[in-house]
Amino acid sequence: MAATAGAGLIAGAARAAPDPHPQAGRTLTRIAFGSCAKSDKPQPIWDAVLATRPDLFIFLGDNVYLDTRDPAVMRRKYAELAAQPGFQRLKASVPILAIWDDHDYGENDAGVDYPMKEESRRLFLDFFGEPADSPRRSRDGIYTAHVFGPPGRRVQVILPDLRWNRTPLVPLELGGQDYDAWIEKRAEAGEPTPGPYARNPEAMATQLGETQWRWLEEQLSVPADLRLFGSSLQVVADFPGWEGWINFAHDHQRLIAAIRERGADRLICLSGDTHYAEISRLDVNTPYPLWDITSSGLTEVWPVLPPNARRVGEAYRDQNFGLLTVGWDAARPTVLAEIRDVAGAVRLEQAIRLDDLVARGA
Repeated sequence: MAATAGAGLIAGAARAAPDPHPQAGRTLTRIAFGSCAKSDKPQPIWDAVLATRPDLFIFLGDNVYLDTRDPAVMRRKYAELAAQPGFQRLKASVPILAIWDDHDYGENDAGVDYPMKEESRRLFLDFFGEPADSPRRSRDGIYTAHVFGPPGRRVQVILPDLRWNRTPLVPLELGGQDYDAWIEKRAEAGEPTPGPYARNPEAMATQLGETQWRWLEEQLSVPADLRLFGSSLQVVADFPGWEGWINFAHDHQRLIAAIRERGADRLICLSGDTHYAEISRLDVNTPYPLWDITSSGLTEVWPVLPPNARRVGEAYRDQNFGLLTVGWDAARPTVLAEIRDVAGAVRLEQAIRLDDLVARGA
């Protein structure tokens, strides 16, 4: 039976070719990432991003704030981002990958029912220069995956779409209290202030949809020396109460199971959305410690800090971006994950050895 399972993984890897990318041969050593940038605000943080000389920048969602069903407003918001001097310099010198979250999908916390998603997709993919024949234009969502670099230094970047097929959210039960009044009381008492959503335990509740799930499970079989799972929402955070993988219990467990069953070693999660930065770690019922590096926002800052039992150290609540530096030449290659502020100063950091991200007993 072991031989049969192994053959299945090999066949899965053969089917799951990465999407083509013109920079596929590029070795990635410095990977910058971030989320949550309002196009009508100054964006001085791009100077600090560019000073790190990244080989790639990953937008993790809320890259603009459309919040509309009017295509003319959508186009104006993208034009505002295109006119930002720092973004212009980034685009001219650094390859960019992008996935969306709710605000650049179209509306706050929007999911499967958002009626303008085809128009949003077209404008998003046009703006980020996706080819006319890109599979992202015809899938049930804009999810994508790419592999960069030669064997021994292959970096796989997986970007799932958590909007196109996402089923409705479940409101937090507050015993009839108004949410704003409830969190105000908690804040006054110095207590953590979770968001308005509860976990959805239904097996059919999903963020991805079954077609995307099959695609993702095959992508996790693709050979790679480092995998970056670029999620627009936090993957590991225990209970933010806002949107996150933990609110979809079946999806959360299925992701961990897929990582284990597909032998997807050396995977690190990158996430956005929160308007604060933090580093989270999950090592219970996982094949190896699962790290989530959250960077948010490029312009946005959240006034309160939600609870998170998986948080490592402190959170950073000001404008920020993330940076991964891969020590490929070391005897034991290590990824240094950093959160940096608008001036480029390191505010949070975590060294992660790649050989610690291998299934226990493998």
